[in-house]
Amino acid sequence: QVQLVESGGGLVQTGNSLRLSCAASGRTFSSVVMAWFRQAPGKGRGFLCAITPDGTKTSYADSVKGRFTISRDNANNSLYLQMNSLKPEDTAVYYCAGTSIYGTTNPALYEYWGRGTQVTVST
Repeated sequence: QVQLVESGGGLVQTGNSLRLSCAASGRTFSSVVMAWFRQAPGKGRGFLCAITPDGTKTSYADSVKGRFTISRDNANNSLYLQMNSLKPEDTAVYYCAGTSIYGTTNPALYEYWGRGTQVTVST
């Protein structure tokens, strides 16, 4: 069992940066793939990026590649998302999630979810 809590969301201007954190509790955090998803108003929940249990490999959606960076600190049961060059279209609720399945971007296959944190990018 892994419980997740996101933090760090807020209101920023276009072009600025923001770092999201995801605090995890549970004994299996270091053994699961972690990912970030986001959901904008009126849209489905979309995959952003993922990181392997040991933090050595990452994967990114094309829309955020080069701007966002996912990382984790297993010693502190934490996941991070560094977001740079933010755009209005990045406005959404951001969720961290975990799964024991490697290589999936399907939110239905992620067992653990946080409640989300709002990110709003002004024009």
